[in-house]
Amino acid sequence: MNIDKINLTNPNEKKEIEEFLNLFSLKYDKGVDYTVAARDNGKIIATVSKEKNIVKCFAIDGTYQGEGLATKILTPAINQMFEEGYFHNMVFTKTVNKSLFEGMGYKEVAHTDKVILMEMGNKNIDKTINKIIKKFDIDTSKKRAMIVMNCNPFTFGHQYLIEKAASENDEVLIFVVQEDKSSFPFQVRYDLVKQGTSHLKNVKVIPGTEYLISSATFPSYFLREEDDTLEEYTKLDCAICGEKFGKKLNIAKRYAGDEPYCNVTNTYNETMKKILPAYGIEVVIVPRKESDGKAISASTVREIIKNDNIQSLKELVPQTTYDFLISPEGKEIGEKIKLKNSPH
Repeated sequence: MNIDKINLTNPNEKKEIEEFLNLFSLKYDKGVDYTVAARDNGKIIATVSKEKNIVKCFAIDGTYQGEGLATKILTPAINQMFEEGYFHNMVFTKTVNKSLFEGMGYKEVAHTDKVILMEMGNKNIDKTINKIIKKFDIDTSKKRAMIVMNCNPFTFGHQYLIEKAASENDEVLIFVVQEDKSSFPFQVRYDLVKQGTSHLKNVKVIPGTEYLISSATFPSYFLREEDDTLEEYTKLDCAICGEKFGKKLNIAKRYAGDEPYCNVTNTYNETMKKILPAYGIEVVIVPRKESDGKAISASTVREIIKNDNIQSLKELVPQTTYDFLISPEGKEIGEKIKLKNSPH
């Protein structure tokens, strides 16, 4: 038996992995940056991949299970993460594999009936939330609301939703998606949200961490893919929100804007309405703020930037966002938006 690194630039080698994963009703994710496969007489009998610090696309031929293959193929992937500076990793896999990964030291983050997210390393979700509580001085004895936003970039629509939540609750936590897969980098988006909500004294703006809408919990969000895995991704992300963030931060309500344009986000909203009430969290879907009879959206703003019509954005974004867009850094991002064809 041999364990080899797959050459991701070789279409034939990738096709072999895809065909093997198909036997287990698994997809070979687009974001994968490292793959290993175990072979017996040239035939693939097991494989595992990673994307940054996330283990995925894990499968073992049933006739070889129980022979320690999981550890053998996982070890080079973990070693690769160490080399890249990742000392905490997560596994996105089928729920039936839970005990197998527990045996290797992984602990559950959250699960659905079909998929589970587990983690191992120098941090975990509970420590992460405890740090948030301390850093942002959150009194967990009081109930509060939360919103998870990408804000790519921050618009009057985002501001309207936050202002409504702030007017209806003693405190609102805004979690800005931390994954850097958007046109506007995380730090820019985070700063624009803070600037655009500085007049709201009961609002705290918090980095979303790698546990809320990330490549680990909800990769379809960044790909805008509407496939059969979308529902499981939305369920998992909602389970993390309810079981971990909701309970530890005493969340009573989660707000979101309605979604007239994107089916991925609309599916996510519908899943929240089904799952979060079981954790004592009321889901409040707010109709979008409109401009000229159309819902304001960040995707519209990006399209206007792409068409080089910045002046018209004054009707769609706060002054703080507009000032950034016409700054040298904002113009540089704008030029990149013009050249790319991406949903984000």
